Amino acid sequence: MLLGSEAVSLSGSAVSTLALPALAVLELHASTTEVAVLAFLGQLPNAFALWAGALSDRHPKRPQLIASDLAAAGALVTIPAAAVAGALTVGQLCVVAIVLGAAKVVHDAAAISLLPALVQPARLHDANAKLGAASAVADSAGTNAGAALVSAVGPAHSVLADAVSFLASAAFVWRMRIPETTTAARTRTGLARDIADGLRYVTRQPTIRTVIAALSTLSFGLAVMNTYWAYYLLDRLSVSPSAFGVIMGIGGAGGVAGALLAPRIAARIGIGPTIIVGFAVSPLAQVPLLCAGPGPRWQIVLAVTLAVQLFWATASGTSQRSLRQTLCDPAFQGRMQSASTTLTAGARPPAAVTAGGLVLLLDVRATLAVGALLQVVPVVLLLASPIRAMRKIPARAVVPPAHEGATS
Repeated sequence: MLLGSEAVSLSGSAVSTLALPALAVLELHASTTEVAVLAFLGQLPNAFALWAGALSDRHPKRPQLIASDLAAAGALVTIPAAAVAGALTVGQLCVVAIVLGAAKVVHDAAAISLLPALVQPARLHDANAKLGAASAVADSAGTNAGAALVSAVGPAHSVLADAVSFLASAAFVWRMRIPETTTAARTRTGLARDIADGLRYVTRQPTIRTVIAALSTLSFGLAVMNTYWAYYLLDRLSVSPSAFGVIMGIGGAGGVAGALLAPRIAARIGIGPTIIVGFAVSPLAQVPLLCAGPGPRWQIVLAVTLAVQLFWATASGTSQRSLRQTLCDPAFQGRMQSASTTLTAGARPPAAVTAGGLVLLLDVRATLAVGALLQVVPVVLLLASPIRAMRKIPARAVVPPAHEGATS
C-alpha cells in the first residue's frame, strides 16, 4: 500500500512541477521576480523539516500521511476553480506552492520513517529498492504526462490530475492496517525538546552522522553544478531540447536499474562499498561533461555517463537509507530522516548563491569544475569512517536517550 501511495502521488506531483510555473508564465504573465518567488516559496517549508520529523515520532504516521495528501489535493483544486471564475492570481499560486511544500515535508517525514515498521529488517533493503525504482518510474511517467496534459487542457486544469493522485494516495494509506508506537508522545515533552533530543541522537550515532554529513556535502556540490548544468548543455554545448530530453530519459533509466539492483550489488560487494562507490562515481562522472564539446558523439557520451552516475547514485541511495533506518531507534526515525532532509535540502540555496558568485569570477565550465571537486569531500568522509569495511548492515547500536545523555 505504501508503494502504491508513493508512486501515485509522485507521478501526480511531477504534473504540478510543470504546470505551476507554466501557468504563472503563460497565463498569468508573471515577471521573472514572481517566478523566482514562486520557486522559493515551494522550497521554503523544507526549513521546517525538523518539526515535521518530531511530529512524525510524536503521533501515529497514517493520519499524518492522509491529512497531508488531503491538504495538497484541496489546495490544488482551488486553481482550476479560480481559473474558471477568472480570479486566479500569482499570489494564489504562491499560497498553493507553500501548502504543497508543507504537505510534502510532513508526508515524507512520516512515509520514510514508517517503512521500517512495515517490513522485517532483513527485507528493508529490498523494500527501499522497490520504492526507489517505483519513484523513478512514477516521476518520469508523471513528467511526460504533465507535458501532454499542459498542452492538451492547459496548465490550470492539468493540476486536477495531481489532486486526484493525492486522493488516490490517501486511499492507499487508509487501507493500511499496521500497529504504531509513538514513544516520543509518551514523554510529554515540548516539540522543541523532541527536536533537540533527535539532533543529539543523530550526532551520537557515528554511522548515521557520517552518512548524513556525506549526503549534505554531496548535495552542496551537486547543487553548485545543477545551477548551470542545463544552461551549459543547452547553450555552450548546443544540445537541442529534444536531445536534452533523450539524455535525461536515458539517465532516468539508469536510476531505475540502480534502485532495482541495489540489494544484489550490496550482497556481492558489501553495503559499505556500495555506498562509497555511489558517492565516488558522482565526481568522476563530471569529467566527460567538463571535456565535452558540441555534437552527437558527445551527447551519447553524456547520456551514457548520466545513466551510470544515476545507476550508482540510486544504488547507493537505497543502501544508505536502509542502513540508517536499520541502525536508528524506532522512536527517532522521523527526526533522523528530517535531520537528513534539513541538511541536504538546506545546502542547495547557499550552493546556488555560491555558483552565482563563482560564475562572476570564473566562467561556467570552471564553476562546474568547482562543483565536481566539492563532490570529492563526501567520499573522503566515508573512506575515513568504518563504513568502508562494512559488508552487512549491522545490528542497531544501543544509544542512550538524548535527554538522558544531556543531563549526565
